[in-house]
Amino acid sequence: MGEAMAENLLKAGHRLTVYNRTVSKAASLKKLGASVATTPAEAVAGAAFVFTMVTDDAALEELCLGPDGLLPALPAGAIHASCSTVAPDTNRRLAEAHSRHGSTLVATPVFGKPDVAAAAKLWLAASGEDSARRKLRPLLNALGQGVYDFGDDPGAASTVKLCGNFMLGAAIEAMAEAFTLAQKSGLDRQQVYEFFTSTLFNTPIYKGYGKLVAERHYQPVGAAPAIIRKDMRLVLDESRTHLVPMPFANILHDHLSTTVAKGEKVDWAGFAERITDGAGL
Repeated sequence: MGEAMAENLLKAGHRLTVYNRTVSKAASLKKLGASVATTPAEAVAGAAFVFTMVTDDAALEELCLGPDGLLPALPAGAIHASCSTVAPDTNRRLAEAHSRHGSTLVATPVFGKPDVAAAAKLWLAASGEDSARRKLRPLLNALGQGVYDFGDDPGAASTVKLCGNFMLGAAIEAMAEAFTLAQKSGLDRQQVYEFFTSTLFNTPIYKGYGKLVAERHYQPVGAAPAIIRKDMRLVLDESRTHLVPMPFANILHDHLSTTVAKGEKVDWAGFAERITDGAGL
């Protein structure tokens, strides 16, 4: 995801310095004109904007606050676009650290698979200090097909991201159960998929993930099960904090836990196999 987003910033004419914990992963960006830094601090020296896209909260906090982290080296007035899927409070804490430093964090999580990112068709949610959001907007426009503002709270956009991933998981669960019931009733699950995605559920999510579920083929891997399992844990953490019963979130987390425990190298939608396994198919 980060590589595709960086490529689109380069294509939009921005000068870019990149950092990756695995140096070889930055090679393709170097060929496109990006400079490659050896530490986060080196990457942000003199930067007006910094984008981060990492796997979890611990990685983001290490990137910002750890040895050679970006925050101490970030120029005053710079804006950090925090694109990772993390807990709302993680972005809030980091926003406070930025404020003490004289910089600003804007939460900017994205929706879309790597191929969507490569095509600059992501959907983005943004929240944080208003003037920083406005300054960041032209760069966000280079990454996607729409940017939606959710106010000044730097945790708000993270909540939106968690809600969205939960809704995606619930859709996959619903299709897995429905297609499995259809198959065990003697119907062709592919035909059932084609009917529903041409009529009542004619939407990108049902068409895209539904195709994987109908065919029971979960390649290529858009997001690994372990990553989305982490997201469902964050959803459950928020639900407990705010006293919101979310039984479906527990089901999704459990299915993903099984998928991770089995070591399956599939897209996260592969947790749909838990339903077909349970039905004896």
